[in-house]
Amino acid sequence: MGLVVEYGNYILAVAVLALLVRVVSGPRRAISRDGKPLRNPPDTLPLVGNGIKFLQSRWELLGWFDKCQRQFGYETVALSVPTLPPGVLIHSPQNLDFVFKNEGLFTKGEFVKRRSWDLFGNGIINADGDFWKLQRKAGAAFLNTANLRVLTDVALPQYLSESVEDLKSSIGKGTVDLQHVFHEITTKLMGKMAYNMEMHADDEFSQSFDFASGATAERFQNPLWNITERVTGAKLRKSISIVKEFGRRIVARAVQDRNDQQTKHGTTTSSPDNKLDQISGSLIQSLLDAISDKEMVADAALTYLSAGRDTTGQALTWTFYLLMQHPSVVSKIRLEVEHVLLHLSQQEEEEVEEKGKAQKLNSTLFTPTSVPYTTAVFHEALRLYPPIPFEIRQCQADTTLPDGTFLPRHSVLVWCLWAMQRSRLTWGADADAFRPERFLLENHGEKQLGGENDGEKRNKFVLGKSAAEFPVFYGGARACLGRKMAEAIAAQVIPTVVWGFDFEGAWEGTRRSRTSLTLPMEGGLPVRVRERAV
Repeated sequence: MGLVVEYGNYILAVAVLALLVRVVSGPRRAISRDGKPLRNPPDTLPLVGNGIKFLQSRWELLGWFDKCQRQFGYETVALSVPTLPPGVLIHSPQNLDFVFKNEGLFTKGEFVKRRSWDLFGNGIINADGDFWKLQRKAGAAFLNTANLRVLTDVALPQYLSESVEDLKSSIGKGTVDLQHVFHEITTKLMGKMAYNMEMHADDEFSQSFDFASGATAERFQNPLWNITERVTGAKLRKSISIVKEFGRRIVARAVQDRNDQQTKHGTTTSSPDNKLDQISGSLIQSLLDAISDKEMVADAALTYLSAGRDTTGQALTWTFYLLMQHPSVVSKIRLEVEHVLLHLSQQEEEEVEEKGKAQKLNSTLFTPTSVPYTTAVFHEALRLYPPIPFEIRQCQADTTLPDGTFLPRHSVLVWCLWAMQRSRLTWGADADAFRPERFLLENHGEKQLGGENDGEKRNKFVLGKSAAEFPVFYGGARACLGRKMAEAIAAQVIPTVVWGFDFEGAWEGTRRSRTSLTLPMEGGLPVRVRERAV
C-alpha cells in the first residue's frame, strides 16, 4: 500500500512540474508533418504525455516501444515527457539512414550529455567534433588487422581455454552463471589488450561500473532524477568515484609502461606470449598519443572498456539463452564444427584425435568465414536482443526528415532497436521468430562430405540488410569500430562451448534485462553443465 501511495505522489509531482515547466517556458515550436501534429503513441495522457510510461522498468518500456512499432509501422510518432524538449519516435529505416548520414546535425546533445557526463565525461560516447575524431582514430589504431590477429590467435584462445576448464570443473557442483563466464572472457581480453591490466568480471571496478550504468540509465526515464538523487544517489556517487579512480589508474599504468619501454633495450622473441605482450595496452597508448589531457584520456578509456567488454559478453549470454530454447540450432552448430574438423589437414586432424576431448579443440579454427551458420546465429541473437536497445539524439538545427516530419532545433529523436528489429515490414511475417537462416545464402562448395564430386551445398553468411535496417552496429561515421572483434569472439566462443558442453537451464519463467545502458540479463543465466561425450 505504501508503494502505491508513493507512486501516486510521484505521478502528481510529475504533473505539477509539467504544468510549471509549460508556464515558465511558454509556447514551444511544434513538431509537425505536412503542417499537422503527429499522432501520439498508445497510452499518452494529458499534461504528463508519455512520462508515466517512462517510469516503468526498462523491460516494460521496451515492450511499449514494440507496441508502438506494431501499431504505427514506419510512421514517425510524437513523444512527450514533462521537463524534456519535444521529441519523436522513429521506426523507418529511411529516416534512420538520414540520421546516420547527418551526424553533425543529430548529436547526443545536452539531453544525453547531462545525464551521462558523471560516468563517461569526455569519452567517445559523449564527444563530438574534433575530439570525437581523435578518440575514434585511437580506437581504429587499436583494432587494426595485426592486433585483431593477436586477439584471435593468442589472447582469445588463452582466455577461452581458461573458461572452458572452469566450466569442466563446475560439473556436478550446482549451477553456473553463463553471463559471468562470457563477461569474464571479454573483461580479460579488454583489460590485457587495451590497457595491459589484469581485470575480472567480479572485481570492484566491474561491480561499480555495472551499478553506475544502471543508475545512469534510470536518469533517461526519471524526469526528476536530479532531485531524487539528492536523497537516493549516495551509492551512485560512490560507484562513480570508484570507476573514475580506476580510469586514473589505467592512465597511470600506461604512462609507467611507456616509461619502462623507453628504458628497455635488447631483442624480442616471437613466442605467442610475447606477441600478446607486444600489443598489450595499445589502446591506452594510442589515446595518450592523441590526447594530452590525462583526465580526458581516462574518460575515453572507460568508454571503450564498456563498449568492448559489456556488449559482446551480453550478446553471447542472450545467444545461449536462445540456443537452450532451440536444440535443433545447437545440432546445426555441431554439424558445422564437424565439417570444419573434417577439412583439417592430416596433421591437425591427428592432433585433435590424440587430444580427444572437445575442450582441447583449437578454437582458432573457427572464424566468421569458416562457421557461417554460427555467425548467422550470433547476428540473429543480436537482432532479437540488441546490446544497446535504444538510442537518443538531439537536433542541432531545424530539419525535416525524409518522411516530411519537421523537427525544430533541440528536438529529441529516439529509435528503439529492440522494436525496429521486430518489425514485420523489415523482417517479414516471422520477425518474432529465432531463425538464423534469414542471414544465410546457400551456395556450392568444391567437395562433398561423402566424397562425391558433384559439389556440396554450403551456407554463406550474408547480412542482407543496410545499417539502417539492422542498426546493431550503428551506421554512418559512428559505425561500430569493434564489429569485427565481436564477430571474431563469437565465432570462437559459440562453437567451442556448444561442442564441448550441454546446458540445462536453472531458471523459471522468461529471462529479462535489468535496467542499464546496455542489455545485461537480470540475475544472469544460471545453468547446470554437462560435458559432452564426443
